[in-house]
Amino acid sequence: MPANSWPEHDSYNGTSDPLNSLLSDLSVEDESVEEANAVSLLSSRFQRRRPKAALVLTIVWSGTIALHLVSWGSIFILGLTTILGIHAFRIIFARPRHHAKEIQGDLPCVSVLVAAKNEEAVIGRLVKNLCSLEYANGEYEVWIIDDNSTDSTPQLLAQLKQEYKQLKVLRRSAEATGGKSGALNQVLPMTKGDIIAVFDADAQVDPDLLLQVVPVFQKEQVGAIQVRKAIANAKENFWTKGQMAEMAVDTWFQQQRTAIGGLGELRGNGQFVRRQALDSCGGWNEETITDDLDLTIRLNLDKWDIECMFYPPVQEEGVTNAIALWHQRNRWAEGGYQRYLDYWDLILKNRMGTRKTVDLLIFLLIMYILPTAAVPDLLMSIIRHRPPILAPVTGLSVTMSFVGMFAGLQRTRQDQKTSNYFVLLLQTIRGSIYMLHWLVVMSSATARMSVRPKRLKWVKTVHTGAEH
Repeated sequence: MPANSWPEHDSYNGTSDPLNSLLSDLSVEDESVEEANAVSLLSSRFQRRRPKAALVLTIVWSGTIALHLVSWGSIFILGLTTILGIHAFRIIFARPRHHAKEIQGDLPCVSVLVAAKNEEAVIGRLVKNLCSLEYANGEYEVWIIDDNSTDSTPQLLAQLKQEYKQLKVLRRSAEATGGKSGALNQVLPMTKGDIIAVFDADAQVDPDLLLQVVPVFQKEQVGAIQVRKAIANAKENFWTKGQMAEMAVDTWFQQQRTAIGGLGELRGNGQFVRRQALDSCGGWNEETITDDLDLTIRLNLDKWDIECMFYPPVQEEGVTNAIALWHQRNRWAEGGYQRYLDYWDLILKNRMGTRKTVDLLIFLLIMYILPTAAVPDLLMSIIRHRPPILAPVTGLSVTMSFVGMFAGLQRTRQDQKTSNYFVLLLQTIRGSIYMLHWLVVMSSATARMSVRPKRLKWVKTVHTGAEH
């Protein structure tokens, strides 16, 4: 498709490839494979996570212990740290990509989707915000998928539908399955947009959001865009202030990774997907607990790029206590790890290309393998009365996180003429302390998956309507 053109027909024809079709195409070289074999392949891919997780845990733990016992263990770690250091150096000094700021030609149609369940506290504010965006009249629509809410959400939506002509509502039955992914897949055939935007029910965005994001899709290889998530109630307490810094460093790393040819990732709230790309990889996966991270992998396997933008951001509520944060982050951690277990063979076959594959594997090593290996490393260091053998890699990881957080927080202030570097430093130190919870979350999530993976069900964060 030309870089600045869009399909002539703006209505969906219901011909998206099913998920099993995509995976069978990617996984099997023989085009004559029977459809039944493709379905069997799909089933085994998503239903054998526990033994895969147990195998990985065994390898990581035994490998870490072995490094303490062999004479060349320290040399191996120093060599690994050097390789990771080179990658880190490239990320730090990469220049973010520049994107087009205006559409050449006609504006593409955009369908804005929100899957909502029991969101009476925020649904009114959400609809008012999303139905008041600056865009060509008639070229965008807003769909709220009410997943059988039991509060006053249905009644509020009925009233709002009379007020806003862009608003369309789909009410799911109590028997509907698939959680958020199922809700999005169910409404997709009814939408007409060339670009599909997905938000959470607590989202709040700037009026010119579409005008700033849509021009980036003029690059024909861009399959999706993720905007930065900002915390609306960031000033409330330590946890929300930490999440503010966390979102800044996450988006900074995303931009720097894509700048060197690495992997951009979706984060659910504030994601935009080209319909052609979504169709080609089979829609949203209803067999995963984090639909955004799963879609990230499939888009990249299908040769699409994902761009990340600091501006404009999408405001969302941060969780306000440690227990809520623990549950939310455990789900994110397990979903992120889940995609490696599901698509490991396709990743190792280098379907994405060398740069993306290397970047993704390094991300796996830093974010999942290293925290998991920290437990046996600490035990062996105590037993053998020696420093942890993984200390050089851990030190590099912590340093990168600190540098990225400082740079990310500074980038969130790009609309300010001057930056108070002392305040940024204090925010970075506080955010770095907050981020230590990920060490516990990652190590416990990877271990728990070997015993009891999470059940597939609708999981939502309680929204109270916190203001920015």
